[in-house]
Amino acid sequence: MRDAGHRGRPGRRASTVAAAVLIAWLAPGLAVQAGGPPLPVQIVTVHHSADLRRFTLTGEVAARHTLTASFADSGRIVALPVSEGDHVGKGAVLARLDSVQQEQALLSAKAALSSARANARKAREDADRQDGLLERGATTRSARDAAADQLRAAEAGVAQAQADLDRAQKALTDTVLRAPAAATVIGKMAELGQVVGAAQPVLQLALGEDYDAIFQLPEAVPATLDVHPTQVTLSPVGRPDETVVGLPRLISPLVDPSQGTVKVTVGMRALPKGMHIGDPIVGTITLRDPPRVMLPWSAITATTEGPAVWIVDPKTHAVSLHQVQILRYETGRTVLSGGLTDGQEVVGLGASLLYPGRIVRGVEGK
Repeated sequence: MRDAGHRGRPGRRASTVAAAVLIAWLAPGLAVQAGGPPLPVQIVTVHHSADLRRFTLTGEVAARHTLTASFADSGRIVALPVSEGDHVGKGAVLARLDSVQQEQALLSAKAALSSARANARKAREDADRQDGLLERGATTRSARDAAADQLRAAEAGVAQAQADLDRAQKALTDTVLRAPAAATVIGKMAELGQVVGAAQPVLQLALGEDYDAIFQLPEAVPATLDVHPTQVTLSPVGRPDETVVGLPRLISPLVDPSQGTVKVTVGMRALPKGMHIGDPIVGTITLRDPPRVMLPWSAITATTEGPAVWIVDPKTHAVSLHQVQILRYETGRTVLSGGLTDGQEVVGLGASLLYPGRIVRGVEGK
C-alpha cells in the first residue's frame, strides 16, 4: 500500500502543474487582475476627416470631330502628298486621281457648247428675218412659226450643252481630293497607285482644335462622376508636371462585357505640349465626399453582430467592443459610415490580443 501511495504523489503534482498552465492560458485576465502590466497598443483618436479618393488611369488622345475623305468617282490614285500626322489647311490637296478621261470629256463638252451656241445664233437670225418678212407680207406665218421652233430647239441645245460642260467640269474637279477645313491627317486607308471605288475611304481627318481623352473606367467610378462632377487633370506619360484640365463630356451607358469597364470621354480645349492624336495620356480625378472616420485596417475586428472596434475607456484604460458600420475598404485603411464619434479612442495595432476588460496603454508608433 505504501508503494502505491508513493507512486501516486508524482502524478498529482503533474496534474497540478498542467492545471496551472491551462488556467494561465485560458484566463490571462487573472494575471492582469493580479497586477500584470497593461498591454502596449496603438491608440487612435477618432475624428472625421475629408474623404478624398484619387483615381489615376491611362487613356488615349482622340479628335472630337473626324471625317473620312473619299473620292466621288472611281479611279487610280496618282498623287498622295500627305502622311499621318500632317496638318493641312482648308482647300489643301490631299490626293489626286488619274484625270485623262475627265480632261478629254471636258474638252468635248466645251466643243459641244460652242457648236450649240453657234446653232442658236443662226436660229435667232433666221427667226428675226422671218419676223421682218412677215411684217412686209413677204413670207407666210407657217414659215415664221417654223423658224421660231428652230430657235427654241437651239436654245434648249445650248442649255443641254452647258449642263454637260458643268458635269464634265465637276468630274474633273472631283479627281482632286481637298481638305474641307483645317485638319490633321490621322489615318491613311489607300496607297499611291491603288485603284479606289467611289466613296471608298482614302484618308481619316481630324477637324478643328477640340480634343478628347478616352478612358476605360471601372464600372463603379462613372456612377460617382454623375453624382460628383469633377475636373480631370491630364498629363503626358512620364511628364506629370505638364498638365491641362478637362471635364467629363460623355459617359457611355453600356458596360464593356469583356473588361467590365465603361467608356468615359473627357473633353479638353488644348493638348499638352508635344502630344498628338493617338498618344497615351494620364488622367487623374479626385473625388470629395462628406467627412468620414478612417481607421487603420488593423483596428477592425468582428463579432457575431458584424464589424466592431475596441474602444478604450479614458478613465480605466479598459477596452470594450463597439459595433461600427463600414462604408468601404481601401489599401491600408477602412472608411466608416457610422458607429463612432469624434474624441473616442480606438485600438489600432494590437486589437487581435484583446478581450473585454483588458487594460491597455498607448505606445507611440506601435
